[in-house]
Amino acid sequence: MRSTQQMSITLPVEMAKRVKQRVSNGDYASESEVIREGLRALQERENAVEHWLQTEVAATYDAYKADPTKAKPLDEVWKRLEARMEEIDREED
Repeated sequence: MRSTQQMSITLPVEMAKRVKQRVSNGDYASESEVIREGLRALQERENAVEHWLQTEVAATYDAYKADPTKAKPLDEVWKRLEARMEEIDREED
């Protein structure tokens, strides 16, 4: 059985309204359930960011340190990014 601890929290008015709305809509059984789900989502996001940092970012950094000549100049990266964004915009039209 899980143990629980009662807490009192203060939320901005809009957040409090959103919590109450989720309960009144039947999405959740209680305000506590809404908060628990939000905290679970936050933990999942933090875990995903940590995983990304440890795998992709660390691997990229290690590759750069091993051979800095493979790095692309920042202006080149920005040009490629801008071109890709323009391409996406054209596809959406």
